[in-house]
Amino acid sequence: MAPVKTTTVKKSKFVIDCSAPANDKIFDAAAFEKFLHDRVKVEGRTNNLGESVVISRTADNKITVVANIAFSKRYLKYLTKKFLKKNQIRDWLRVIATDKQTFELRYFNIANDEADEDE
Repeated sequence: MAPVKTTTVKKSKFVIDCSAPANDKIFDAAAFEKFLHDRVKVEGRTNNLGESVVISRTADNKITVVANIAFSKRYLKYLTKKFLKKNQIRDWLRVIATDKQTFELRYFNIANDEADEDE
């Protein structure tokens, strides 16, 4: 009899911190959460989240994605940038990885660039 292989479920949790632009009223966290619900693909199909991927939003405008399957952090960054481009705010915001499990939306440092050009 062949040995039975047990597959371990890789549970990963990612956080997208969009509190700074959401507090300035240029970024809608609820619309971003809906965008992720509509666009995240599981097994090659959208609207197939089920129990394998859970997307939630906290009161301080942080989106949490908990995946019970293999899920790429890079894919979340791709979808975030796609949402920013769709809403025409990609020129003002960028997606920065603050640690291994967290992304943050930050403004470009435009004031520093202008000071360098003057000198």
